[in-house]
Amino acid sequence: MIKTGLTYTVRLVVNETNTAMALGSGDLPVFATPAMVAMMEKAAMLAVADSLPVGSTTVGGHIETSHIKPSPAGAEVTATATLDKVDERRLYFRLEARQGEMIIGKGTHLRFIVDRNGFMAGI
Repeated sequence: MIKTGLTYTVRLVVNETNTAMALGSGDLPVFATPAMVAMMEKAAMLAVADSLPVGSTTVGGHIETSHIKPSPAGAEVTATATLDKVDERRLYFRLEARQGEMIIGKGTHLRFIVDRNGFMAGI
């Protein structure tokens, strides 16, 4: 049984592979919004991974974020996902990204619990 309150934090250091320049989302050497979104999704996925039924996983369905502040190369950033609501197979998360104490992004995310084999058979 998956319960609200589950949380997970992902950490990384901004480097040449996750900047806006490298990912094509901008032309400055700062942490890219797509990289922040990927961190947030990973945190949500890992927050519930150990609580899922055998043979299940989660897939992203919707994400809404704001990238509020830039982070330069060398900065350590974190993304934390907290499970706020469970509605059958729908999981609703609150997201927050930080550079130290400073909030650099926030949002919400919906994931769906799916059977791994059934999901892959349907594509």
